[in-house]
Amino acid sequence: MSRIGTFADDDLTGWILKSPDLGGALAGFSRAVYTKNRLPMRTRELARAVVAHHNECVVCVNTRDADGPAEGVDEELYDHAMEWRTWPGYSEQERLAAEFAHRFATEHKVLRDDEDFWSRCATHFSDELLADLAMSCAPWIGMGRVLRTLDIGQSCKLTLPSRA
Repeated sequence: MSRIGTFADDDLTGWILKSPDLGGALAGFSRAVYTKNRLPMRTRELARAVVAHHNECVVCVNTRDADGPAEGVDEELYDHAMEWRTWPGYSEQERLAAEFAHRFATEHKVLRDDEDFWSRCATHFSDELLADLAMSCAPWIGMGRVLRTLDIGQSCKLTLPSRA
């Protein structure tokens, strides 16, 4: 049951009207993460799924991208998200993005100082892609925790709009 209003269990957006200016800005940022992101979709979606599991946000875990199948994003990518260290179906870039997402969500100060991690990242990510990854993780962590904490939309399955 929502903590800030009486919204249906599958109402994912009604609560934003409680703060329309901030909600509108947040919606714009979120839209940019999905439509302007330069990360390969598999890399982006694995990082997002790792954050979703850490947030224990049901709607986030259940979210899928409309273009996912065309971009090589299948259910196996999501099914093994918490096995990012060992599942053989991930590329090294995907694995590093998952590690970044995991550590950004759980130990950001330790991650900041991990020179080995940053060296490994430099071989698979440009500075621009790392910026996109970091800026993507920020709203995923924040919004996932908002939705979970306020118990909003936790019965939803969201399909992201296509990039086109």
